[in-house]
Amino acid sequence: MSSAPDQSRIDRHALVGRHDVLITGIEAESPLSVGNGELCFTVDVTGLQSFPERYPVAPRSGDDPPGTLLGTLSQWGWHSIPSDTFHHLDDTRRVYPTPSGPVPYVDLGSEQDLGTTEEPEQTAAEEWLRANPHRLDLARIGFVEAGEGKRGPAVAGVAERRRPGGWRELDEVQEARQRLDLWRGLVDSSFVVAGSQVDVRTMCHPSEDILAVRIRSTAGLGVRFAFPYGAEAWSNAADWDSPDAHTTSVREVPGGWIVQRVLDDTQYIVDVGASAGAQLEITGEHEFVVTSATDELVLRIGLNASVLPEYGEVERDVVAHWQRFWESGAAVELAGSKDPRAMELERRVVLAQYVTAINSAGSLPPQETGLVCNSWRGRFHLEMHWWHGAHFPLWARAELLERSLGWYEGILPAAQATARLQGYDGARWPKQVGPDGRESPSSIGPFLIWQQPAPIHLAELIRRTGDDAATKRYATIVHQTAEFMASFATPTEHGFQLGPPLIPAQESYSTIRGSLINPTFELAYWRWALQVAQEWRQRQGLDPEPRWAAVAEGLVPAPVHGDVYAAIDGEPWTIRTDHPSMLYGLGVVPDTGYLDRPTMNRTLAAVLADWDWESTWGWDYPAIAMTAARLGEPATAVDALLLKTGKNVCLPNGHNRQTPSLPLYLPGNGGLLTAVALMAAGWDGDDGSPAPGFPQDGSWTVRHEGLHRSP
Repeated sequence: MSSAPDQSRIDRHALVGRHDVLITGIEAESPLSVGNGELCFTVDVTGLQSFPERYPVAPRSGDDPPGTLLGTLSQWGWHSIPSDTFHHLDDTRRVYPTPSGPVPYVDLGSEQDLGTTEEPEQTAAEEWLRANPHRLDLARIGFVEAGEGKRGPAVAGVAERRRPGGWRELDEVQEARQRLDLWRGLVDSSFVVAGSQVDVRTMCHPSEDILAVRIRSTAGLGVRFAFPYGAEAWSNAADWDSPDAHTTSVREVPGGWIVQRVLDDTQYIVDVGASAGAQLEITGEHEFVVTSATDELVLRIGLNASVLPEYGEVERDVVAHWQRFWESGAAVELAGSKDPRAMELERRVVLAQYVTAINSAGSLPPQETGLVCNSWRGRFHLEMHWWHGAHFPLWARAELLERSLGWYEGILPAAQATARLQGYDGARWPKQVGPDGRESPSSIGPFLIWQQPAPIHLAELIRRTGDDAATKRYATIVHQTAEFMASFATPTEHGFQLGPPLIPAQESYSTIRGSLINPTFELAYWRWALQVAQEWRQRQGLDPEPRWAAVAEGLVPAPVHGDVYAAIDGEPWTIRTDHPSMLYGLGVVPDTGYLDRPTMNRTLAAVLADWDWESTWGWDYPAIAMTAARLGEPATAVDALLLKTGKNVCLPNGHNRQTPSLPLYLPGNGGLLTAVALMAAGWDGDDGSPAPGFPQDGSWTVRHEGLHRSP
């Protein structure tokens, strides 16, 4: 039988340490990263970014250049390509008929075929608005070795120290061994070049955007810093072919150098502190090489950082931070389970905590590939914010979610303006956005609505940790979200309906968005979120909102086709590709009595029997697991978490790889943690058994501490 948390505390050091990541060569799909939620530095087997061409990201379309996983990305580093023409969203709007009259939607001029990765032909306005602003690759920092060729001049005031010939890329390294020490947040790398041992330690400061690197070697390597221009490509964040479009200036300061970067309206500073004996040589218009006169080179690299502490202080802060991270919050241990899959699930859970902490815990909602590499040009998807961050409060780390949840308040005027333009109350949250909150032209994004309840859900998860003050901090977001949701629903003789136009979470219906109504998942989510918003009013001593209650209690019945729930209300009812989202109305969404449990049981069985799994996405498996758990099918829940299919992999570094153009997918990691929290700690209305989402047949031993129950 699954066990409740027992009397003894989990040995967290042992739990975490047995899942340290070990790399013994170039593993192109599995680079390691260090970061703090605001800055992330992804490295190859050398501990730096020496072999970017060996870690490729495929282009989204044939016209885009390939990118690289070896990025240096931040939450603040954004750029827009100047345009001779001012582009406005009004240039991309199309009017759609709705039950309440014509409504303008931001759209694309041509239909998008979701069966391909190619984007539709776009107007100049659509293209620019989709691609700008885009997230910048701030720097590439990697080893080079001495070779033939002309060397550039040294920076004025820097001591001369030259080798015969120039610098060249490393050809290869031997005896490579690399370890991500999860407990301490350090990446230690060792390798051999030309018979000489090289040892590298790489880290990122927990609260300042500072990288620290310690290199010990007699190989005479240099460290090259190179800086690209911003790129509008879907995945490639770096344009190396436009040297005249930006400037890089370097000046010497005591203990290092200051690098000033200017890319049109974007500027940032790179502060390079170096150990005694270090020297710098300019090797190109946007690059330089740092070397050392000794066998040790220590670099501290601040990217728009306010301070630049000494290396020892950085390492102490890093180690202390990660120990606190693992010792606080929650823990789940599966050691002792008889099921042979237990250790793999435990590995995934531990690594998911690390990769979401460095990629999904910043001041902006994360992009699906976090701060490792770009996808959708670095822009983030608000319907995915829940999947990135819902686990943080469940795992007693609510503060990591709150860093980005407050961002909604900042874009509230834009969201309210969208709602008013369309004739609705409250705030209509966009789908694909950058930090300014402006939505992107798309034949899908502006028609999605399942991102609407997400801020209410996230705020409620924070409140449930015992933080009653959350009802004051997020009252405006919750209220404005509910106001839109209530006004968006249209009264009919059968009840309040959703749409048209509309595209559900299962995006397979984009070509019928103009007539689509009443997706099962969204209907159930509408009911639950409006009920929660009403409860928040009561906690604040406010009277109930009659409109919210009328919609929540008066929604049309969820569509049933045959004896199972359909994805949408009407033909084609359910397309059996992409997300089986009708399941998630009783799983992701807590049970409100709106959906019939036997019908949902049959729906789950039907999906498991014949769904096209290769078309699903990484968060679908934990979503299915949550549905199975709430339906009292724990064995099915575990099977779903570990379903063997192409997009449910967990690479050695913890990444949930999807495709060559999506080499990691953080909603899959976050969803896993959310599902495991529900399965281990339970949910409101469960049967009271310990670890109710795991089989009770003796095959699983589940120890957990610190988890919060799910709604």
